[in-house]
Amino acid sequence: MATAVTASATAATRFTRLAGVGLRRSSYRPRTAVRFQRPGLTTTALLRPTELKPKDQGQPETLDYRVFLIDGGGRKVSPWHDVPLRAGDGAFHFIVEIPKESSAKMEVATDEAYTPIKQDTKKGNLRYYPYNINWNYGLLPQTWEDPTAANADVEGALGDNDPVDVVEIGERRANIGDVLRVKPLAALAMIDEGELDWKIVAISLDDPKASLVNDVDDVEEHFPGTLTAIRDWFRDYKIPDGKPANRFGLGDKPTSKEYALKVIEETNESWEKLVKRKIPAGELSLA
Repeated sequence: MATAVTASATAATRFTRLAGVGLRRSSYRPRTAVRFQRPGLTTTALLRPTELKPKDQGQPETLDYRVFLIDGGGRKVSPWHDVPLRAGDGAFHFIVEIPKESSAKMEVATDEAYTPIKQDTKKGNLRYYPYNINWNYGLLPQTWEDPTAANADVEGALGDNDPVDVVEIGERRANIGDVLRVKPLAALAMIDEGELDWKIVAISLDDPKASLVNDVDDVEEHFPGTLTAIRDWFRDYKIPDGKPANRFGLGDKPTSKEYALKVIEETNESWEKLVKRKIPAGELSLA
């Protein structure tokens, strides 16, 4: 896979550790030191992902509705910037935007302070999928698909300027704003109107089948037909609105777990450059 951002020797070392999670495993620490980025202020705080709770503001299915993430001290934190990506033992944190079997198109507001979750709009109207999504859907924190970086593996497509998406295939229906620990299993390279929009297929570590699936082939064995269903759902969901189907790179096939981990590592490096202001943020909120 062509690296979107030139990796330093340190970054390469980080990826070696990440890809070899089975060899080097670190114990999960509920308390994670993270750096909060606020306009004019940079402080280090101790964030406990297990204590994070979603808090509604406004009424659901209205333009003003927001779901903020609140820490154990009652402070707002950004689900995109403040929640650590890595959760220990080769797992990652996953923020739920859209619970399974729902259709409201919820997403992190990347241009608002604390990046709360809101319902997407088009021409002032709330957006809905034409049918329910069948899996928990959301984002990996501290990742970013760089819109200036062309991916040579995927037709030279540029990133979509958003955090990386996750499709979580476990049996439990999560809630908006839940923070779950997940295990990546595969990735799909969706191309949406020319932009690269990765979908990481993962499973919650709390799911009864989590220990049975560790790579793409295990998904087909224990969740038969799921990978095809995910690809087809995201390919076709715009068709009822009269738009063309989305496309997928890499031969329309899901990648291995190793490849998915590489995608996560690269997009985390892009996010690091973004918050360090080595790449122009444009209208994106870094607060």
